[in-house]
Amino acid sequence: MIRPGPRNLITDVTGVRVGQAEDARVRTGVTVVLADVPANAAVDVRGGAPGTRDTEALDAANLVGAVDAIVLSGGSVFGLDAPSGVMSVLRAAGRGYRLAPGAPGAPIVPAAILFDLANGGDKEWGEEPPYRALGKRAAENAGGDFALGNAGAGFGASAAIYKGGTGSASFVADDGLTVGALVAVNSLGSPLIPGTDVFWAFPFEQENEFGGRRLKGNFRSIDADLPEDMRAARARTNTTIAIVATDADVSRVELKRIAIMAGDGLSRALRPAHTPFDGDIVFAMATARRPLSETRNRDVMRIGHLAADCLARAIARGVHAAETLGATRSYRDLFP
Repeated sequence: MIRPGPRNLITDVTGVRVGQAEDARVRTGVTVVLADVPANAAVDVRGGAPGTRDTEALDAANLVGAVDAIVLSGGSVFGLDAPSGVMSVLRAAGRGYRLAPGAPGAPIVPAAILFDLANGGDKEWGEEPPYRALGKRAAENAGGDFALGNAGAGFGASAAIYKGGTGSASFVADDGLTVGALVAVNSLGSPLIPGTDVFWAFPFEQENEFGGRRLKGNFRSIDADLPEDMRAARARTNTTIAIVATDADVSRVELKRIAIMAGDGLSRALRPAHTPFDGDIVFAMATARRPLSETRNRDVMRIGHLAADCLARAIARGVHAAETLGATRSYRDLFP
């Protein structure tokens, strides 16, 4: 049996904290996942329009592989400044990979960004985009509890024609294994089954965490070329970026497989996913507090499976928690 953790957030994974910061005037924000100690990490990129920073450091063939933090940010390419603010906080705390004796530590902070530049906020920020300051503030805010919906990287996001947002969820198995997911939902694809108020992720819902709505008996078959409620969505303004975490002691190679499997959570909650217009990305990280059994491959399969379902739940939670912003209406306003 599995159940949500006590917070039903990624921070149910021991050794993980989350901080967020927003700029309501710009309609954007930053989310950072901090590891208490450097954590093995990997990344899987499925979308056709990704925006990233330092993801090559996570390749198992390369030197470092362990992260101090991972950043999700709005702002498109401007959001790639956000890790610099996070790095300044980590550097001040003495964190970072030391390349040579006496050299200052170099915090390892990969990042991914989403496009929220056309959401009606004031983007006339002059020569200094707000993202470095937002990253710094998010890192300083890191803790166990954090807001969903219009918060952090998901503040200005949209999901098809609905307001998107930041979502999170967790699973704890009977043996104590913990998996968590965090996501900023800014998808081209729709989170809802066509013609209904039901989330695609409904089979995975735990304890009515995103409204508890289910299909009625008169549901018609899906025969549309594309879901009707995403035809008005604007291509090239999208991306769903996510992080999954576990307390299992898995290697970088094993984490790569977990990230690949976890990416299926996007397909379970959004239709279509991984389009040419989305920059869909999933990071995976491990705090290594729990040893694996002798059947490591089976354990890796199990973690990847749980991570995919957990990510699907996090996506629906992020959309369900979001609030109307400007012309983009929220799920709860449209389906009270």
